[in-house]
Amino acid sequence: MSLKRTATIVVVGGALAAWLANAATSNREIAPAPIARTAPIEVRGAELASEIARLHERLRPNASPRQPGRNLFSFRTERARPATVAPTLAPGFFVPMPAASADSGLKLSGLAEDPGPDGSPLRTAIISSQTQLYLVREGETVTERYRVTKISADAVELADLNNGGSLRLVLK
Repeated sequence: MSLKRTATIVVVGGALAAWLANAATSNREIAPAPIARTAPIEVRGAELASEIARLHERLRPNASPRQPGRNLFSFRTERARPATVAPTLAPGFFVPMPAASADSGLKLSGLAEDPGPDGSPLRTAIISSQTQLYLVREGETVTERYRVTKISADAVELADLNNGGSLRLVLK
C-alpha cells in the first residue's frame, strides 16, 4: 500500500469517527420537566373540602351552655332541677326491678331484630310515650331520664338516670 492510500484511510476514518462522536453527543439544552398543573375542577374541589371542614368546626361549639335556656316550644317555664348524685350499690347487691309504673308513661310497643356481624342478634326496642316514639338500642337514652341497659326477646330494662333505679318494660 502506498503512503497516500494509508493517509487517506486514516483521514477518512478520523473524520467518520469525529462525525459519529458529534452525532452521539448533542449540545442541546435539556428542557425542564413539565410542571403538573392542577385542573380548575381540582382547585374548586380543594376549596370546597376546606370550606366543609371549616363549617364542621363551627358545628362543634367550644363552650357549653351554662344553664338550659328557655324552651321556645313551651308556654311555661320550668326551673332546672339540681343534679343529684346516683347512689352507688355495693357489689352483689340485688335491686328488684318493678314493672313499668304508670307515672313513667313509657310503653314497649315492639322489638326489631337484625343479624349482627358475629351472628348474634342486634335488637332495637320501639318504646312509645304519650307524645313521642323512640327507636333505641342498648346504651341509648329514652327521654332525658332513662338509659337502655338491656334488650331481651320480650322485655327492655331501663336505668333511671335521676335516682339510679331501674324500670322494666314488658312486651304485651
